[in-house]
Amino acid sequence: MHIHHIENRNSVLNHFIAQVRDRAVQTDRMRFRRNLERIGEVLGYELSKTLSYAPKSVTTPLGEKEVPLVENEMVICSILRAGLPFHNGLLNYFDHAENAFISAYRHHTGQGDDFEIRVEYLSSPSLDGKTLLLADPMLATGQSFISVYESLKKLGTPAEIHLLAVIGARPGIELVEKHFPSDTHLWIAAIDDKLNDKGYIIPGLGDAGDLAYGSKLQH
Repeated sequence: MHIHHIENRNSVLNHFIAQVRDRAVQTDRMRFRRNLERIGEVLGYELSKTLSYAPKSVTTPLGEKEVPLVENEMVICSILRAGLPFHNGLLNYFDHAENAFISAYRHHTGQGDDFEIRVEYLSSPSLDGKTLLLADPMLATGQSFISVYESLKKLGTPAEIHLLAVIGARPGIELVEKHFPSDTHLWIAAIDDKLNDKGYIIPGLGDAGDLAYGSKLQH
C-alpha cells in the first residue's frame, strides 16, 4: 500500500486538523463538519496529482486553449454517517464523479468491548474499471474499511483504489494493508500511534459522527 501522510508536510491543513481535535472547537458542530469538508478538499487536491490527464481544447471569448483535464471515471464512496461532510469536500473538487454511500457501524456482541462491523445499506454504481475513492474520516481498527471493501467487491473491480481518512491509528493501517491490493493508495491527514481498549484512536478526536451530527443510541 502507498501511504500518503499529508500532515508531514507543513500546510494550512494542520490548522483544520487542530480544530477537529480541539475540545473547545468541537462544540460547534457546523464548524466541525466544515473542517471535515476542508480536509476532504485538501486530500482530494493531493490525490488529484496522481490521476490520469488528457488535453482538451477549451473555447474562450478570445480564442482556443488546450488544458489537461482528468480523464479517470471516478466513484466517491463514503461510509455513513461521519463520511458525509468529508464526502462533500471530495465532491467539491471531483464534481464529475459518480457517488456511492454505504453504512457500517459497530455492533457490540456482548457486555464487553468486543464488536463486529455490520454493513446494512449500499447505494452505488458499477465500480468496474473505475477509480474508487473510499472515504471514512476515522481509520481506527481498520475493520470498517475492510468490511465495506468486501461488500463492494460484487459491484466490479476498480482500476484504482484510493482510501481517504482524516485520522488513523497505526494498528488499523497495518491491518488494512493486509486486506487491500498492494497498489492501493491511502491518503491520510494525520496518524496516531495507538488505540484504547474500546478500539478508539488515542489521542484521536472522539466520535466523528457524534461530533458532526449529535449523539446516537448504541446498537
